Amino acid sequence: MLEAAYTCYVGDLGWTTSGLSYNAETTDGQTMWKENIYVVDTLDGAAGVMKTDPSTGLSYLDVIPDSVADARVTVHEYGHALTYHARNWVDQQRTGAWWETIANWVAETYNTSPLCARARSQYKQATGDSLVELQKVIGDSYQVIVDASTDTGNYYQAWPFFTYLTNNPDNFTGLGTDTVRELFRQYKVNSNETPLHTLARVSTSATVQEIVGRYWAHMAYFDIGHPIAQKRFFSQRETLNYANIEAQGDDSYVVKSARMPQYMGANIIPLQTTGAGNVEVSVNSDGEYVATLAIHNTNTGKVRYVTLRDGAGSAAVDQAEEASLVVANTPSSLYLYDGFNLSDEVRTGLQYSLKISGATA
Repeated sequence: MLEAAYTCYVGDLGWTTSGLSYNAETTDGQTMWKENIYVVDTLDGAAGVMKTDPSTGLSYLDVIPDSVADARVTVHEYGHALTYHARNWVDQQRTGAWWETIANWVAETYNTSPLCARARSQYKQATGDSLVELQKVIGDSYQVIVDASTDTGNYYQAWPFFTYLTNNPDNFTGLGTDTVRELFRQYKVNSNETPLHTLARVSTSATVQEIVGRYWAHMAYFDIGHPIAQKRFFSQRETLNYANIEAQGDDSYVVKSARMPQYMGANIIPLQTTGAGNVEVSVNSDGEYVATLAIHNTNTGKVRYVTLRDGAGSAAVDQAEEASLVVANTPSSLYLYDGFNLSDEVRTGLQYSLKISGATA
């Protein structure tokens, strides 16, 4: 399993090898080391943990017996090792919460993505199931995009953002297969910036605000190039919490105070239409946001997107289509925030009201 993961991430995707000591200043003439994995009886409730030896600059994994063969655990922990050996995120508090998001993305991509298919096949590893937790990533989509708050956070579940960046369905210049690797490499050393600040440099066309707004629009129908997770979405979506707004009468709605989207979070609002017709939406808010209509063809599975310029727009919805409105909180300034200690700035929700015609919410 770890040989397959190594082959995928280091061999195929070009990540920094876990075999090179963290302490090495160059790859020239360096000894390469295998990643050690130790089976331990107990880890105080955890299934696995990545540890490091500062004297050698090497990482190693401790895993309990029942989880050694489970990629959700072992490859997750190896994802931490790869992050460690990439170096630039180490001892940077504002990347801390994102380590778990990345590790789950590493495990998810190893398990399910075509990016690791060759490596899985080479080592006779089967394609696995998805880690996706829809009740959190969609049901609580209003939360800060990566939130490590105790008991309520989403930092383990927020990995679809990286799948979106990697698969790049909107063809944003600078994004794609190498995006996560570049979030390590282009991180400003010892800056303690957030990965969103790095993303602003990795993306050479779209702003972070545009990227986040479109990401959440794609999540309305889990249209991020992940058919395994999307299949689960369609089987579970009737159980998900979309109770984001309250009707005010006269085709007007207001966001619920407890569900106001926080920093780079969003509300996904399914719309009810009756047959083919025109759906018109206007958003009113003093905050900065990206609003999008996502329109899904139930026959073909294709989704189209209409950005509401200046908060207003319309789209023709066909008989075979369904629509959702997505409102993302995307302030023009990126905040320097710590996911383990959210500031009032990032916790402040976007207050907005809606006017909808041609559909109900």
